[in-house]
Amino acid sequence: MRPLFAFIILLLAGCSSQPTPTAYLDKGTVMTLPAPVLAAPFYRQQLLTASVGESTHQLMTVLEADGRQLTLVGLTPSGVRLFLVRYDQQGISTRQLSPLLTTGMPPVSQVLADVMLCYWPLASWQPQLPPGWTLRDEGLLRRLRAPDGTLVTEIRYRDVDGVREPVGLQQHVFHYRLQLETLSQ
Repeated sequence: MRPLFAFIILLLAGCSSQPTPTAYLDKGTVMTLPAPVLAAPFYRQQLLTASVGESTHQLMTVLEADGRQLTLVGLTPSGVRLFLVRYDQQGISTRQLSPLLTTGMPPVSQVLADVMLCYWPLASWQPQLPPGWTLRDEGLLRRLRAPDGTLVTEIRYRDVDGVREPVGLQQHVFHYRLQLETLSQ
């Protein structure tokens, strides 16, 4: 269980405040994240299962977007708070809430990019994409492709009363999978 916390926290430890939030689409392409504002506020409590290679780990997350900011809280499965991330018009800020946290992995904006890629509408992403990159919704799938057509990220959704709810994200360039199970909304 400790490797999961280290993995997620390492992702989050990369920055404590970032005025222009950016994330990597692949190993050589950086983009600016869309604004943290959504038309309709939402709340999700989720069980996140991360798979990297043969390792699989679980983490509870609480995600809230209130129209002004995005807040992401990470907890152990037993409920111990590990981190708090806020993204607003001022940038991204993180707070380490557990001594389990260490440093050395990609910045927090990578984690936020995955979350936002799942929930933010295409219209928020389109102006941010570098030339040649495409992001398309195809039924219950969302696919991000590089200019050469290579599939970079694929998100699977399920239909919940007419609303698309993400259930899985496959990142083909950085070789990880996320399974998302919504516990409360």
